[in-house]
Amino acid sequence: MKKRRLFFRIIGGLVLIFIIVTVFNALLVKSKQPSPKPTDVVIDEGKAVEHLSQAITFKTVSYQDRSKFDFTEFTKFISFLEESYPGVHDHLELEKINEYALIYKWKGSDSSKNPIGLTSHYDVVPVLDGTEGNWEHTPFSGTVENGKIWGRGTLDDKIGVIGILEAVEFLVNDGFKPARDVYIMFGFDEEIGGDKGALEIVNTLKERGITFDFVLDEGGAIVENMVPGVDQPVGVVGISEKGSATAELSIEGSGGHSSQPKNQTNIGRIASAIAKLEDTQFTGDLRGPGEDLFEYVAPEMSFTMKYVFANKIIFEPIIEQILLQQPATAALIRTTIAPTIFQAGEQYNALPEKATAIINHRLMPGDSLEEVKTFIEDTIEDDDIKVTITGSEASKVSSINGWEFKSIQQAARNVYNNAVIAPYLMFAGSDAKHYDSISKNTYRFLPVQITSEDLNRMHGTNEHISKDNFIQAIKFYAEIIKESNQ
Repeated sequence: MKKRRLFFRIIGGLVLIFIIVTVFNALLVKSKQPSPKPTDVVIDEGKAVEHLSQAITFKTVSYQDRSKFDFTEFTKFISFLEESYPGVHDHLELEKINEYALIYKWKGSDSSKNPIGLTSHYDVVPVLDGTEGNWEHTPFSGTVENGKIWGRGTLDDKIGVIGILEAVEFLVNDGFKPARDVYIMFGFDEEIGGDKGALEIVNTLKERGITFDFVLDEGGAIVENMVPGVDQPVGVVGISEKGSATAELSIEGSGGHSSQPKNQTNIGRIASAIAKLEDTQFTGDLRGPGEDLFEYVAPEMSFTMKYVFANKIIFEPIIEQILLQQPATAALIRTTIAPTIFQAGEQYNALPEKATAIINHRLMPGDSLEEVKTFIEDTIEDDDIKVTITGSEASKVSSINGWEFKSIQQAARNVYNNAVIAPYLMFAGSDAKHYDSISKNTYRFLPVQITSEDLNRMHGTNEHISKDNFIQAIKFYAEIIKESNQ
């Protein structure tokens, strides 16, 4: 009996120590949000809204087939910018790359400092044939109604172009002079990869030996109800973007009549391979930018959630299992598998001699193309299926510890006082990846407060932005230039 009581006392003591230590860890968690310095930027809202409305009317559409580009629209758009922003064009040097990519240089008082760069793009995706009638206002009308601006580009990404230029025009007219050089860079083919726009801007600046302390592009936004346990809207700043790779699985063999099939046909073997991949999946691992996100939002959570994340070393397997339950959070912690194309057969009663499947992967930072290929081959266990993989790995991970990220965070808080601003891993691609080679840091953030429905509208039907959101974006761009003035 004495030994049993002693045993339970020891167990009870250990449990008590565990509770004390873990609760203490939770109590030590402090907010990583800077105190807001409410912005004093005052914008001529009517003129700004009119400018964005006009910008939408130019059909600067990017097509995969470049021969379809209507460059007269691009030329007219550039002329519109020159007419609309006299202060910008009087005080900043403008250079055109490949005729349509734009570099504005705002010379600072101390050019020995590394410059900063703000970038965006003014090309837009096409409107899907047959959907034009589903728009409440025609896609290139720029209609302003009920406090909203309508049209293709209001979210992606003429709002960035016009927002930046409105901010610079305000600062120039207000007498502001930057301490370091500021580059404003606009691509014209981001929607199809940016090879003629952003990439050529980068090549030009690289030849001149330009190195940025940071470049800020579009990317994450301020989203409500994004993180469980956080009541405030969360603004996510991409510090890296996942790689994008295409894996092709193909098999060839004898076809024959469908009346005498083998136990496993070419289609069946490819289908079996895909099923194995979807059943297995890459291992989830809360690391890198995904881990950084929760370190920044955990202090703003309820105590229960704060307790869990403050003791991540203990609860990490549970956290990862929870995150893997939803596609959006699963993509934050693992390389993804998305079969997108299946090709096989031409005749209903003939077995195909070849079957091919295309799988899109979004790679976590640190995962290589070769590792993805090896994972596929080891998982499908079929030596007759040929696996080829092409694409790009994740971009480098930018710092969250220096003044660069802290300036973005402060600028966002100055405008969105109640928002939690945190780093994260961006799933989609942007022009930012091109700037990695000439910038110490590249960040991805669109300074607007949006809903999940807005995200679906970016390349979809009824794209629009509220006037208030647009004005707040302008103020952010002015604030980030001021906050970087060091």
